[in-house]
Amino acid sequence: MMTAPCTFVIFGATGNLARLKLIPGFYHLELEQKLPTETRIIAVGRRPWNRDTWLAEVRALLMEKARQDLDEQVFARFCDRLIYHRGDIDDPQCCQDLALILNNPAQFSRNMAFYLAISPGGFSTVIESLSQAALLKEEDCWRRVIIEKPIGYDLESAISLQRRIARHLNEEQIYRIDHYLGKGMVQNVLVFRFANVMLEPLWNRNYIDHIQITHAENMGIGERGEYYDSAGAMRDMLQSHLLQLLTLVAMEPPVSMDAEALRDEKVKVLKSIRPIPKSAVHAHAFRGQYSKGSLHGQKVCSYLEEAKIPADSTTETYAALKLLIDNWRWRGVPFYLRTGKRLAASQSSISICFRHPPLQFFRDTQVSCMNPNWVLLGIQPDECIRIEMTVKEPGLEMRTRSTSLDASFRHPEERQVDAYEDLLLDVMKGDRSLFLRFDEVEYAWRIVDPILQSWAMERDYIPTYPAGSWGPAESQRLFEKEGQFWRSSLLPECQL
Repeated sequence: MMTAPCTFVIFGATGNLARLKLIPGFYHLELEQKLPTETRIIAVGRRPWNRDTWLAEVRALLMEKARQDLDEQVFARFCDRLIYHRGDIDDPQCCQDLALILNNPAQFSRNMAFYLAISPGGFSTVIESLSQAALLKEEDCWRRVIIEKPIGYDLESAISLQRRIARHLNEEQIYRIDHYLGKGMVQNVLVFRFANVMLEPLWNRNYIDHIQITHAENMGIGERGEYYDSAGAMRDMLQSHLLQLLTLVAMEPPVSMDAEALRDEKVKVLKSIRPIPKSAVHAHAFRGQYSKGSLHGQKVCSYLEEAKIPADSTTETYAALKLLIDNWRWRGVPFYLRTGKRLAASQSSISICFRHPPLQFFRDTQVSCMNPNWVLLGIQPDECIRIEMTVKEPGLEMRTRSTSLDASFRHPEERQVDAYEDLLLDVMKGDRSLFLRFDEVEYAWRIVDPILQSWAMERDYIPTYPAGSWGPAESQRLFEKEGQFWRSSLLPECQL
């Protein structure tokens, strides 16, 4: 798929997302010579800067965020693409002035992508302003709009947002970005499943006992107190990122890697998830909030002591969920999802536990325990694929231990690609495979909405867990069988 020249406009260019991810992402694409010569990048921000001020800011942030020393030749080439446009997104005149600049085909490509790196409350306002300035019309060119999560606060608000932006954009123009899907190891889940024929016969309810998907962070909420207290762990991570991982693990093979075929299968998974009635919320979901504790020998404060957090907040910083998929492949196999702040370590992983062998051949020997086989997919920071197996220990006695077959995702000499680099390139190519279609967003909200509504009614108490732990011990009750546990390590000898 060819990368067409385009004009990339970033609204909110002076905010954290643009500074930490988008600008470094574009620079690394420049470094790899992936940007067509005619591509221009226009930064739109409120700050009273000129182009020289903006270039100085870009240099400073790249000195900090680039993965290697700044290449002056590449940086000079990159600067030739950069333009700063001062404007207030709440003022319709901002887009009218922008249109006067962009309607110069000698300087700017007529293909345009608008990245809304702004608060979700401003999405519909900016899109309406772009439409009134005739910047969304596709006449012998393409116009695309990229929006970040959260896409709505619940099902009702997501549908309302969709209705507002659908007045000005068709579905093919909307790129709902989930940076998790741009991670190399997440994309590798599809290759691991569908390019290895030995796995397909085992990838079903006959052989798999249960599946766990974990996103753990040892960080607190930082400076995001106001946003996080209105969102919580369920909205911030589980409804979006972790449900997307679930669809990749559970989906049927698509007829092709075409974007629509891929997304059709993901939607089928979401539609097949058994609804959780409000009466069953406590059997399927658990929440918690971190209290004081210690991490790496340093004392850390509780969630309620963080900046901009009300003293009586019951917002969850830990959320765990048990889901069942009612289809032929997965009926009866529970999927356990969890995410949390201030946990013992930062780790994203998919852990697939296989059933025990149907016969215990070793009951008359000294083998006291036969651990189940696991397939472990490390997403970050450890990108790996591990298959755990039971083997005999060396020696005269019949003793066993777990060992693993390891497949490293990246060779030492291969550079790490940030998710945003991949996704920005996909926007320019028009490849929507890793972007969300609205029905994906809608059905994901349908799954978690009953839980959020129940939790909203329960404001008197929320369980707590010490910062630096692996979350509330009570969340263990979600497991259906004795002997099942949250898998908190990718190493056999460190199962917790």
